[in-house]
Amino acid sequence: MTRIYLVRHAEAEGNLYRIAHGHYNGLITARGYRQIRALEHRFAHIHIDAVYSSDLFRTRATAKAVYLPKGLPLHTDPKLREVNMGIWEGRTWQQLRMEDEEGIVNFNRHLDRWQVPGGETAQQVIDRVLPALKKIAGENEGRTVAVFTHGAALRIVLGTLQGMALEELGRTPHGDNTAISLLEYDADGFTVLYRDDNHHLIDAGLSTFAKQKWWQDARMLENDFYYRPMTDAERETMGMDNGGEGIAVYHDGALAGGVQLLPDKEPGVGWIGWYGLLPPWRGLNRGIGPLGQAVQYYRAKGVEHIRLQCPDEKTEGFFAHYGFEKKPEGWMELYIGYGEEA
Repeated sequence: MTRIYLVRHAEAEGNLYRIAHGHYNGLITARGYRQIRALEHRFAHIHIDAVYSSDLFRTRATAKAVYLPKGLPLHTDPKLREVNMGIWEGRTWQQLRMEDEEGIVNFNRHLDRWQVPGGETAQQVIDRVLPALKKIAGENEGRTVAVFTHGAALRIVLGTLQGMALEELGRTPHGDNTAISLLEYDADGFTVLYRDDNHHLIDAGLSTFAKQKWWQDARMLENDFYYRPMTDAERETMGMDNGGEGIAVYHDGALAGGVQLLPDKEPGVGWIGWYGLLPPWRGLNRGIGPLGQAVQYYRAKGVEHIRLQCPDEKTEGFFAHYGFEKKPEGWMELYIGYGEEA
């Protein structure tokens, strides 16, 4: 018999910024790295013989919680990847809701009906991930392994292993970031002993789901910000000058804020010249979403370091909470490359 701990990756950019990331290679967030430390503590006294993950950054980084302390190699397999989101990749869930609400409801509640151009179906995910898990189990007979993979793929596979048909998978829960499920595999196949356990996050106050409400909605729909290029009139409203690229933040048809992205002569560096929400939206813990637009914009241009100047300690504290570091030169900086942390 083989025991397999299935672990979802730690909080990544798509989870924080509410962007559809399937095969998009997003990074772990500042809270995600704290979740990884909590996960390491949880696995400290659990014997593990081998560690596997998908080949994407967010699972490989999360797997460090187990394979590094235990001195094990990491085996990667692209068959353990998240659902391929096709044309949905890199778009906010709110934008998708506005353009394809039926598709969003199907993705969350009726997985047997969900398919978008260029993406996978739930059945294709099952046909990809289950053989990969069986291969891992066969290679590790009598051993205990940890497998790091992704939220939607886990939801589909765990429901299937619990005997649910495709049309029933949408009734199953979503697992929190770094949530753990435990399988046993023998001659009779897989048995799910438990699924989606996140008590190590609850105990540490690090649950991603505790900070979000979309999963509590009956149809799991967003009511969030969306974005579009900023007009000159909107720049004036925000008090933003005309330099660089302006991204307007909207909610229910009304301007809510904006982001200004300024070019830099230094290779690999991009600046945020202006970042903020209008007064009605301040103090509501809604200010982080627009940063995701800046990250995706700059990463597509090969930028690895985002910089900004903060006017006060409160603003510095906000950005520090989300991974920016204060530099001796006075600016704050966020690394968005795939270097040391991978």
